[in-house]
Amino acid sequence: MLRYSLKRLTSLLISLAVASLVIFLVIEVAPGDPASFMLGINAQPDTVAALRTELGLDVPKWQRYLDWVGGMLRGDFGTSYTYRTPVAGMIGDRLWVSLPLALFALTLSTAIAFPAGIYAASRRGKPGDVAVMGATQLGVAVPNFWFAMMLVLIFAINLRWFNAGGFVGWDAGFWAGIRSLTLPAISLALPQAAILARVMRSSLLDILGEDFMRTARAKGLSRRQALWQHGVRNALIPVLTIIGLQFSFLLAGSIIIEQVFYLPGLGRLVFQSISSRDLIVVESVVMLLVFSVILVNFLVDLAYALVDPRLRTRT
Repeated sequence: MLRYSLKRLTSLLISLAVASLVIFLVIEVAPGDPASFMLGINAQPDTVAALRTELGLDVPKWQRYLDWVGGMLRGDFGTSYTYRTPVAGMIGDRLWVSLPLALFALTLSTAIAFPAGIYAASRRGKPGDVAVMGATQLGVAVPNFWFAMMLVLIFAINLRWFNAGGFVGWDAGFWAGIRSLTLPAISLALPQAAILARVMRSSLLDILGEDFMRTARAKGLSRRQALWQHGVRNALIPVLTIIGLQFSFLLAGSIIIEQVFYLPGLGRLVFQSISSRDLIVVESVVMLLVFSVILVNFLVDLAYALVDPRLRTRT
């Protein structure tokens, strides 16, 4: 297991190094100069040049890349061009919104999908299976921002159980913060739960047709016992893959939901930074999100090895 973990860790480090170079090159070649954007089209050339020097944009790109990477390794993400505040602080403030929101949504989607997928697989072809598959098809087809608007209309405007938007902050208390994130988390979780439930059902149906499941039944286990003792665990590998991808998506791809609910998360920060050509913020946030994706994939690989020990000897 240790050897397997070290190989995966080496792959993670190489992926991060390549990703940092790609992110820097792609963002730096984007049209538009931050200094010119900040000063406006009527700014004098010497004023623009002075601001470029102040922001460190006049040094060679390779040196800026090395300074950026070296700073990240020390925990220093640089200073925002627009707000003139440390990028690390800006990311940290918004991460305390986006990360709990992603975890909350992932917990909800898993709690919904696992029972639904197992229930549908155990009743293949029956009305319960048809009902679950119909609901998941609807969940996949309907965009999450529509769910978000419907939730606001029903639970915020009509019933007044929740606020329509905004985040009260964790200083107001844990449950107050969770309450602020409930509607956004549900709107993110429902489409992901539909996908995960379909994957769980499909994977479990494949396992139920394997020889070892028939052997378990022949040894006296009931269908329900065989399902829970042998089927569910062996069906988890593709499900873990989807869970890992979903967490990365929920952390990085919730910008629309953050706009609908006016949440000060990473998605809104990236959107605002792109609009203002604040390149150092965009680079740092995207790198953080890439790191989260690669780290989650690394943890999923380790989970594979725990679920199926045979994988440790194949790599």
